Amino acid sequence: MEYYMTDERITEYLKALENEERAAATIEKYRRALLSFAAFLSGAAVTPEMIHLWKDDLRASNYAPSTINACLAAVNGFFCFCGWTDCRARFLKIQRRLFRDSKQELTRAEYKRLVAAAEAAGDHGLALLMETICSVEAAKNGKTEIALKGKIRTILLPSKLCRKLLKFAARQKTASGAIFRAKSGNAMSRYQIWSKMKKLCERAGVDAEKVFPHNLRHLFATAFYRAYKDIVKLADVLGHSSIETTRIYLVTSVAEHRRQL
Repeated sequence: MEYYMTDERITEYLKALENEERAAATIEKYRRALLSFAAFLSGAAVTPEMIHLWKDDLRASNYAPSTINACLAAVNGFFCFCGWTDCRARFLKIQRRLFRDSKQELTRAEYKRLVAAAEAAGDHGLALLMETICSVEAAKNGKTEIALKGKIRTILLPSKLCRKLLKFAARQKTASGAIFRAKSGNAMSRYQIWSKMKKLCERAGVDAEKVFPHNLRHLFATAFYRAYKDIVKLADVLGHSSIETTRIYLVTSVAEHRRQL
């Protein structure tokens, strides 16, 4: 039996992912991977040989192994959705990383420089934004609930931070809803936050490759573990169902790994 990828099938699969409440960024990554494979096929049937050739093509294009495996995960999910049980891509075997690339490691000192640079530029909102992202109601209650990837989590906010947030909201005349807003008045999007942080890099003297919202999560995880040495508690705080996921956040820098050796 021959299998063919169609735009309709791909759309159906992506819609199914939406119904499963998968993150929008994940769905977009899957969409790009599936369209890439479909373009590589150019109308040919899906076969183990074509999957293998596509994988080789990705490697020849110098994609990172983790990126290639993410693409293969996307097509495997699609095959499973379609019931094509005899189609499956084999992942690249990657040795667990023992240390993190220093180019992407945001240090605590660099984080403080970013916050200080935002304050010096008069952008108090951006300084607070890098400390937390929440609503007025969350700041008043000292906690907030977020729904992501099918899970609902309660996030506790330190009282000192809540006081700073509420003062900022009062100055902005924001009585309810999102504290951090774009010029349009709507809550700032992920891209807008990313963009504002990138613009701050030169003033703070921090490599722009290190500065993106998710890297603050990595920095928090590292600081928390150094303070308490409790990976189980950290997994709970980060909302991980597997400690193996938490381990990724605790990979040390090249310099630290060399020092330990």
